[in-house]
Amino acid sequence: MSAPAHTRSPQQAGAQARLPWWGVALPVIAFVVLFLIVLHPAEAQAAAGDSGLGDFLSRLKEAVMFRIP
Repeated sequence: MSAPAHTRSPQQAGAQARLPWWGVALPVIAFVVLFLIVLHPAEAQAAAGDSGLGDFLSRLKEAVMFRIP
């Protein structure tokens, strides 16, 4: 004995599929940010110059590795 086939689609049954606001907003924001980076690559200065973060991390490493004899 076979099971009955469902022939009605969710739209015909009255069900609605809705996205939350962030389901649309987050991909749009990510696309805009990446697009702006592509348009102005000179302004993306992640690897340029001496960063304060690198200096901080090296000093933190020295402080952690410091041992009293």
